[in-house]
Amino acid sequence: MGRRWVRAVADSPNTPPLATMLGIALVDVSTGSEYNLLPVYAAGPAIASARGSVRNVFAVGAVAVALCLLFAWKADRFGELRMTVALTAICYVTLAAAYAARSRRKVERRLVDVRDVARTLEDVLFTPVPPAIGPVRIGASYVSASRATRVGGDLYEVEPCPVGVRLVIADVQGKGLETVQCASVVLTAFREAAPDAGELADVGRRIEAALERKTDGQRFVTGILAQITRDGSLLAFNHGHPPPLLLGHDGTAAFVESDDQVPPFGLTALTGPTDLHDSVTRIPLGVGDRILFYTDGLSEARDTEGAFYPVLQRAAPLLRDGRPEDALTRLRADVAVFTGKAPDDDSALLLIEVRGPLAAPAGGV
Repeated sequence: MGRRWVRAVADSPNTPPLATMLGIALVDVSTGSEYNLLPVYAAGPAIASARGSVRNVFAVGAVAVALCLLFAWKADRFGELRMTVALTAICYVTLAAAYAARSRRKVERRLVDVRDVARTLEDVLFTPVPPAIGPVRIGASYVSASRATRVGGDLYEVEPCPVGVRLVIADVQGKGLETVQCASVVLTAFREAAPDAGELADVGRRIEAALERKTDGQRFVTGILAQITRDGSLLAFNHGHPPPLLLGHDGTAAFVESDDQVPPFGLTALTGPTDLHDSVTRIPLGVGDRILFYTDGLSEARDTEGAFYPVLQRAAPLLRDGRPEDALTRLRADVAVFTGKAPDDDSALLLIEVRGPLAAPAGGV
């Protein structure tokens, strides 16, 4: 109970202005009537405008007036010009502080409304991925470098489909709200195409077409479009993105390098059409294998000396055991220790674990 009361007093918007006026009163008492500090009590309502409401400001102003009258009477200056000037100053400062508090509260309410709308849109666009799709376990983690939003230009999504499980992880070039808009276009196109597109390459073409139709063409998107097939293979198109990290059930760890990367999403108009079938990476997967997909917020995280985070050396040992989401929590903690600071870039992580063969027979890829 005592701690709660102390916390409530500390959090009250009236505490700083009242404490300030109490300090002024103590100085007034100690210095005697020769140094009357009557006008200085106007500091109370001025400070109250920083956190309090208009009502709080007027209440603190009333206390300041009362203290001014009390110490004017105590110093035998009641009715003198000094007291009148001090009261006038307190009243004017109180009115100005009330106006400032009213303006501040209006801005705060507007910001709250904008933040609520932004978070609602974020929840709609960036829905949580399921923890498992059949025998495929999934862990996901997202950290935004922006204090104002929970998401930025990085994205991921996982969708079941007749031929297995499809996923995308990507990073929109640039910063700001335009990157979130571009990320939403990629996510929407993937969600529409992934469940029923005949081939994985068709999903990539649908994403390209959506970016061409719905964005200004000034941004490109690096990413990986991947599929875990029912016969236990990983198919992946690397669109200029950091390579995923394969953690074998036998203790091995290696990057999945593409022999032939395809251009980032959004650059087809500059590079010309690409035959994606010639660029697909195919590797067999075993039961217990894990694959880490990530954006450059992880691989380009720097320590105090400017060295990049060594994904293979530090991340691999942390990701082998436990649930995928717990493994990603350990990885986040290790990155924070490595950098020694808050993240300065968005970072998206997907950890996929194959726990067994997918039930249905293979369809097409």
